[in-house]
Amino acid sequence: MFPTEMSAQIKVKRLNSQDTGFKEILLSSLSLPMADDEAIDAAVAKILLAIKGRGDAAVLDFTNQFDRLNVASVSELEIPSKDLEQAYRSLSAEQKSALDIAAQRVRAYHEKQKIEAGCHSWEYEEADGTRLGQKVTALDRVGIYVPGGKAAYPSSVLMNAIPAKVAGVEQVIMVVPTPEGARNPLVLAAAYLAGVDRVFTIGGAQAVGALAYSTETIPSVDKIVGPGNAYVAAAKRRVFGIVGIDMIAGPSEILVLCDGSTNPDWIAMDLFSQAEHDEQAQSILLCPDAAFIEQVQASMNKLLPEMPRAKVIEASLTNRALLVQVRDMGEACEIANAIAAEHLEICAADPRKWAEKIRHAGAIFMGNYTSESLGDYCAGPNHVLPTARTARFSSPLGVYDFIKRSSMIEVSEAGAQTLGSVASTLAHGEGLQAHARAAEMRLKK
Repeated sequence: MFPTEMSAQIKVKRLNSQDTGFKEILLSSLSLPMADDEAIDAAVAKILLAIKGRGDAAVLDFTNQFDRLNVASVSELEIPSKDLEQAYRSLSAEQKSALDIAAQRVRAYHEKQKIEAGCHSWEYEEADGTRLGQKVTALDRVGIYVPGGKAAYPSSVLMNAIPAKVAGVEQVIMVVPTPEGARNPLVLAAAYLAGVDRVFTIGGAQAVGALAYSTETIPSVDKIVGPGNAYVAAAKRRVFGIVGIDMIAGPSEILVLCDGSTNPDWIAMDLFSQAEHDEQAQSILLCPDAAFIEQVQASMNKLLPEMPRAKVIEASLTNRALLVQVRDMGEACEIANAIAAEHLEICAADPRKWAEKIRHAGAIFMGNYTSESLGDYCAGPNHVLPTARTARFSSPLGVYDFIKRSSMIEVSEAGAQTLGSVASTLAHGEGLQAHARAAEMRLKK
């Protein structure tokens, strides 16, 4: 009986936490196929080498090829600032209002984060007059990658650019692919609202390479942030060290912990909300109520035909979704910590009780009315989140990703006597006599 599949329109894998080998099968289900990784990495290496060596010419060649364009210079790929403003002005009143509200909420959250997360300089003075501290400064220039292939993501513009600007980054450069020259007005309007300084209509590994190495037209940046496809992820991995990166983002994920008290249609649609991103996205439900799991399955089959992206959703759910019956909500929390999901919904009578037990998750959505999609667009917290179990050791994108810290040390004459003696002893112990002498020279004879 383990694992079994529902005989329904969508064949979603069913697991039971009490069956033998559950943990191994669960972890195996979280893994993605690796067959194409080497081919992708090899292709990306060639693209990056070309960008590094040929600059604008290589960017132009790859952009014309992959985005099916016919432009003669990279300068033609830059969108003037006035076009961004015009895109915003041309929105319908409803779209403009929605974008304004989302931007305001994202900005307010990250301004609060800047204060509360210690993104500021500090120092203290010791009794002998020695002063120690930390100087916090923003990065000079940041590149944000905004996907533009299967769908357009104005929300990604807000989530990447606004915290950078709140942090004090002087220049934000956005890259976004525009296959066949199609420009999304909402994406451009979001760039205007977020304060993006320059926008280039390039994508893929060539965009990452241009931001990392610079070309005649595109300046290099200090850090590249934002999600993209497998080629973008591979490129970010390769240029890390030359520039900073936020994370290597994988396919989107949602994990729902539900006690069975929620409308099953709501749960089904929440699972759909991530499945519609792409065929590799993963949606998982953990619930102690077997009858409720059946109801969610029925809701999936009922609601799927209404979805414009039904084929993508069905492929994602068939290949990677899991409906898991657990012993109780406590066990659901234990399993959730093993999964370390990007998005974690807790749909239960007392969500905060269970949230206290969660240690690993990119974002935690509590309560029946907190759909994950609100976090994607307008709740306020960042939607650029760790995927593929990396929430065990990493965090959402935030203001802290756009600052750096310098240690501040000012030793007084009195402090040099005490510290100099300590440093001298330790330096001699390491066999570094010049270190020792540098400290000893400042000691009073």
